[in-house]
Amino acid sequence: MRPLPVGEHGLLIELDSAEEVGALHAELLRRAADGTLPPVGEIVPAARTVFLDGLADPRGLIAELATWDVPPRPADDRPAVEIPVRYDGPDLADVAALWDTTPEEVVRRHSGTTFHVAFCGFAPGFGYLTGLPEPLHVPRRDTPRTKVPVGSVALAGPYTGVYPRSSPGGWQLIGTTDAVLWDPRREPAALLTPGTRVRFLPLGTAR
Repeated sequence: MRPLPVGEHGLLIELDSAEEVGALHAELLRRAADGTLPPVGEIVPAARTVFLDGLADPRGLIAELATWDVPPRPADDRPAVEIPVRYDGPDLADVAALWDTTPEEVVRRHSGTTFHVAFCGFAPGFGYLTGLPEPLHVPRRDTPRTKVPVGSVALAGPYTGVYPRSSPGGWQLIGTTDAVLWDPRREPAALLTPGTRVRFLPLGTAR
């Protein structure tokens, strides 16, 4: 862990892998819940960092972190969020070619994977989901689309994501869902939050 003070009340902790981020995020939440973490306003994981805001004494926590033995992220026994998907995306065949397989097998592998929300960003409600093994990681498209439809299920690098609203984007589109990813009237507003397990349920067949 490489902790860096940010302003008077913030602390950015750099880590080497998504697994370390997940483990530290879980440990921080556990300590916040049982009162062994100093009061904190927000705990925000990202791809290789965890940010804490609202700390009274960030440098004191730096000294405390040096004594921690952070265990691996514990298994999550909460039910997974299930997202129904029509595997009808325009890039499904391209992803199948990148995986050296068929569109039907892409559907089987993707829907057979349990994902975890590693972190959120890009747009309200957009979660970066990990779970696919490295051989199934795919590049972004060479030319981004100017408009990706809301509800698009997409792949890029190690991540799966669902577009909560229409926006430009360069991810590989493999399906669509009617699930509402962001609803300010809901508590919490985001369907997917860091640490949540996610499963995709196929509603259609691959083309």
